[in-house]
Amino acid sequence: MARHRLIADAAREAGARVILLAHTAGDIAEAEVMRAEGSTLGRLRDWSPSPAWPEGRGLMLLRPMLGARRGEVRDWLAGQGAAWIDDPGNEDVRFARSRARQALTRLPEPAPLTLSRKDDGSAAVRSSPLLVGEGSISIDRFVDTQTLSAVLVCAGGGDQLPRGDRLSAIHACLQSGGDFTATLSGARLEARGDHVLVTRESGEFARRHRAPLPLVPGVETVWDGRWAITADLAGWSIVPAAGRLAALSDADRVVLKALPPAVRGAMPVLIRNDATAPVLAGTAGKAVSLVGERLALALDRMTHERDLGGLLHGASPRNHLFSGLHH
Repeated sequence: MARHRLIADAAREAGARVILLAHTAGDIAEAEVMRAEGSTLGRLRDWSPSPAWPEGRGLMLLRPMLGARRGEVRDWLAGQGAAWIDDPGNEDVRFARSRARQALTRLPEPAPLTLSRKDDGSAAVRSSPLLVGEGSISIDRFVDTQTLSAVLVCAGGGDQLPRGDRLSAIHACLQSGGDFTATLSGARLEARGDHVLVTRESGEFARRHRAPLPLVPGVETVWDGRWAITADLAGWSIVPAAGRLAALSDADRVVLKALPPAVRGAMPVLIRNDATAPVLAGTAGKAVSLVGERLALALDRMTHERDLGGLLHGASPRNHLFSGLHH
């Protein structure tokens, strides 16, 4: 992930929208070997959002060489008179990928490879029908595990897709049809009958205290991986609403009352110069949820750079929350 953050920072500095990566069919095969040995490594896709979050916000990764083998690439480069550098770490058997690469060389013939885009799951995921906010997601009980993983990481604001036994257990509970509550990747999932709501787990703010995040006037700041917030005046800092709900104004409490209880504590509020009276972020500035468009990218609902709209280069997404409350 550190490598992806560095790449994302360099791309943004250069004004790039799309990052081309040189993964080949060999990388797909190696990943299959690693998964067979118990790795929870994700599958390479030809077109996907940057996994670095929020550094990679609005940046897409394109892998145009997944259908080619490394030998073919080297032969083409040699024909062009071009040189290349082999990473010596690729031969270091301390690394799982290096062991997988060596295992593939011992196969009697090349392993069959397939490359296909995953189902986007868009029919099973819909934006929250709530009047205010896109920070929560309503899902169908019968989403596939890939879709569920994307929903959880986007609602939780983190950068690590959940995989493995815990994800499988939650998926099985959804399929069973029972009512339950579960948390994973910073997200809270509540299943009640046919209604399944995924939100940020506000209890994490109490368990893992964070200092208020100061805002620079006029500069958009990403908070909790889920909100882009801008304030025009100096002195404001962002904190979660959890523990501060009673101190909000009557008007702000009316706004929050329209949300399910599980959603309210994870909403961003602003405090000024350590004042005890917080205000909803959209009341004192502009608050834009990043969850909806991030999920659309994760589920391939935006498949061309022209579809990204205002999400590129750190610009605010199109849907402004609390639009009627901006000053």
